[in-house]
Amino acid sequence: MSDAKNVQATQTNWQRETKTTLTLAWPLIAAQLAQIGLGTTDVIMMGWLGPEYLAAGTVSSSLMFLFLIFGIGIVTAVSPMMAQAIGREDFISVRRTVRQGFWVSLLFATILVPFILQIEWIFQVLGQDPKLGALAATYIQFAAFQFYPFLLFTVLRGFLSAHEDTKIVLIATIIGIFVNGIGNYALMFGNFGFPRLELAGAGISTIIVHSVTFLFGLGYVLVRQKYRHYELLIRFWRPDWPRFIEIIKVGTPIGLMLTAEVGMFSVATVMMGWLGTQELAAHAVALQLASISFMVPLGLSQATTIRVGLQYGRGSYDGVGISGWTSIALGTGFMAITCMLFVLFPDAFVSLFLDAAKPENVAVFGLAASYLAVAGLFQLVDGAQAMAAASLRGLSDTKVPMYAAIFGYWIMGMPIAYLLGFVLDMRGVGIWLGLAGGLTIVAVILNIRFYWRERLGLLKPQKVSH
Repeated sequence: MSDAKNVQATQTNWQRETKTTLTLAWPLIAAQLAQIGLGTTDVIMMGWLGPEYLAAGTVSSSLMFLFLIFGIGIVTAVSPMMAQAIGREDFISVRRTVRQGFWVSLLFATILVPFILQIEWIFQVLGQDPKLGALAATYIQFAAFQFYPFLLFTVLRGFLSAHEDTKIVLIATIIGIFVNGIGNYALMFGNFGFPRLELAGAGISTIIVHSVTFLFGLGYVLVRQKYRHYELLIRFWRPDWPRFIEIIKVGTPIGLMLTAEVGMFSVATVMMGWLGTQELAAHAVALQLASISFMVPLGLSQATTIRVGLQYGRGSYDGVGISGWTSIALGTGFMAITCMLFVLFPDAFVSLFLDAAKPENVAVFGLAASYLAVAGLFQLVDGAQAMAAASLRGLSDTKVPMYAAIFGYWIMGMPIAYLLGFVLDMRGVGIWLGLAGGLTIVAVILNIRFYWRERLGLLKPQKVSH
């Protein structure tokens, strides 16, 4: 009888964790999907200006994102740190982490923005059209300053998520979409009495959007009774150097890991360009579809870090396992569904972007469908590696996952892509198989590491701040 009760209790724990994780995750998932909508608005409106404006805007945004993702990774370290502190009811530590997270955000924005402002020179070094570089500079000279509010809001998002208050993150993102549309319409095209600023207007609108999002989130946190006892901005200027350094120590590997993955896909895009315009266009379609589906495990991974961190802070090592494996199962399970859909019905998804009835689209359509079928296969491992990385992040284990990413993506994945794509003449399909290979290697390493978390000494006693 006792065995039956134990089994029932275990099942209840897993079911409760699944429900709690999904409740925490769905607004974050929706916010990630909404973020795509924000970017889509920019692309559409830049296209209204003309193809040269669209090219300059999208290329400069992609280049800027490589820098931004590194900064996001660094300040993401506050999420597991705050979750662990809340788990052990160390609220002083939460306040200190938020403040020093703001400090780190301001520091890295100040470091990164000057690099971004050299966009015109960077374009010259890359051999791009000088006219394209000049247009890109008009956008970047304003858009680069989004780093400040964007990174500051990332800290607030971690704070709210650690308190399982994620719906406000979604609301803030939706507000940002509306502000962005109105701002672009007014400033890019000279409506509502504003001057026509074209790409410069898009850059200004970008700053406004992220500033509004950050101020909305900050106002919510400062006004809500639940958070007033933290007094987050009291003595904001007071340094806490050990915590400041800890955020950088935990966050830098996260930033490098994310940059390594984004960089792998960027290099794959360059390789596709070597094959030809049709292959590059087909790759863009398949990658966009894969990116949209990845927003679900990406949002889920943010919730995973919080759930594992909370259990770790409470000293519930069984809870760490339940939280981590629940998320890994959810993320991989969702990707199994998208894998099946991409493999079985690639034409249906590609037709959302290309009209197969047009003769000029036939070759690109066929290539995109073949790439998407391969993309479906790596959906499984992509979800598995994202969830395992998030689970380890909840334990503040970030350095080894970074090494695993560099090894899997660059030492293995990229050479495999080149070997299959060019040496063995599998072309675009070979490049996509190389991407899948890199993701598989990382997924296996990270899942084994999470499984061996106790044996590897990743579960250490937590200390309370005084």
